[in-house]
Amino acid sequence: MSQLTPFHLAFTVDDLEAARAFYTGVLGCTEGRSSAEWVDFNLFGHQIVAHLQRSGPQRANPMHNSVDGHDVPVPHFGVVLKPGDWSALAKRVKAAGVAFGIEPHTRFVGQPGEQSTMFFRDPAGNALEFKAFADLGSLFASS
Repeated sequence: MSQLTPFHLAFTVDDLEAARAFYTGVLGCTEGRSSAEWVDFNLFGHQIVAHLQRSGPQRANPMHNSVDGHDVPVPHFGVVLKPGDWSALAKRVKAAGVAFGIEPHTRFVGQPGEQSTMFFRDPAGNALEFKAFADLGSLFASS
C-alpha cells in the first residue's frame, strides 16, 4: 500500500465551543487555524474543519444502512486507526461519558475485512466511526 496523504473534510456544527471541547478534549485533536466561523482540527493527521451553521436544518433526513446486524448512520466520517490507538480512543470516549450509537465491537469475524468499529456522535449530531483492522491489508478486501 502506498503512503496515504491526509484527507480534508468540512462539516457543520451549531456550537464552535462545544466542538472545540469535544474534538480536543475527548478525541485528542489539536486545533489549527480558526475564526469566529470555523475551526481546523488535526484528526489523527487529517484536516477536519468545523464550520458554524447558526440556523437551518443540519440533518433533514438522517438515514441508516444495515451492516453486520447494526443500523449504521449515513452520513458519517472517521479514521482507520492502529488497533492499540483504537482501543485507547474507545476507552477515552467511554470515560468522557459519550453515548455510543454502536458500541465498540469486532465485525465480520473470520471474514475478509474483519474489523473493530465503534460509532458515536459529536455535540452537533455528526456521526463518527472509528475502526481498526488487525490486518490493514484487508482494508479493501472483498468477500
